[in-house]
Amino acid sequence: MKFDDKNVDVSGVQDRRGTGGRVAIGGGGLGVAGLLVYLLVAVLGGGSGDPGPLVPPGGQVEESGGTSDLKTRCNGSADAIDKYDDCYLVKVYNEINEVWAAEFSRRGDKYRKPTLAFFTDVVDTGCGQATSQVGPFYCPPDERIYIDIGFLDQLQRQFGAQGRYAQAYVLAHEAGHHLQTLFGTEPKVRDRQRSHPNQQNELSVGLELQADCYAGVWSRMADERGNVTITDAELDQALKAAAAVGDDRIQKQTQGRVDPESFTHGSAAQRKKWFRTGSTSGDVTACNTFERLG
Repeated sequence: MKFDDKNVDVSGVQDRRGTGGRVAIGGGGLGVAGLLVYLLVAVLGGGSGDPGPLVPPGGQVEESGGTSDLKTRCNGSADAIDKYDDCYLVKVYNEINEVWAAEFSRRGDKYRKPTLAFFTDVVDTGCGQATSQVGPFYCPPDERIYIDIGFLDQLQRQFGAQGRYAQAYVLAHEAGHHLQTLFGTEPKVRDRQRSHPNQQNELSVGLELQADCYAGVWSRMADERGNVTITDAELDQALKAAAAVGDDRIQKQTQGRVDPESFTHGSAAQRKKWFRTGSTSGDVTACNTFERLG
């Protein structure tokens, strides 16, 4: 995936790596967002072919001393975006915000960008305390996307989640959850989950599939508007990733059986369908994954 420029803007980025923290016993606020231990796997996926490693050959995942250091390093050389995983993620974050801000403006609305927070091992959030085992996640109360980059590398090795575009897919999906906050979808769904507990999992699937659809919409708009250049191979990688990480495939891999009643992210076919719906239409109004719920 090629960018229209090499400038990396770290405004809106928090670098909490190396700050440490306490691990709370018994969990807490993460249940508010319906997060599971395999959330990242349900966003990333692998795919056949050779899309390239998550951390590029010769690349580095660097522990930064803070956001100012990140700004200096990511803008210090022409190859910083390709060389450093965090710089690449920040650049994708820039393009996600630029595209959605332009789209909101076109529709007569004002976009409020989420914060991108890097952390190591454990982090305090508006949803409670979380460890890197949760994977990248979005917290609605503080409107932040949290990522432990080291865990991305772990998932590459453990689950075969390959590809630079997979990283962009992670952020685009989590930004999709932020759109659900801005549109008022997320609080309405949570209210309905409380009032209709028998629909809790089905509604969670609706949220996740809609975030996949929004990720697809972003990829189409970003490519058409020239923010990034996404090849057919990369788009195909995303479609294969969406299919590879459906609840059915993850359950088959982790527990040897499939239990549709416990799905929280959607089947392989559903995830592929909704990412394709977004990338084909380029229209957020096509992402009504809740229509069947009434």
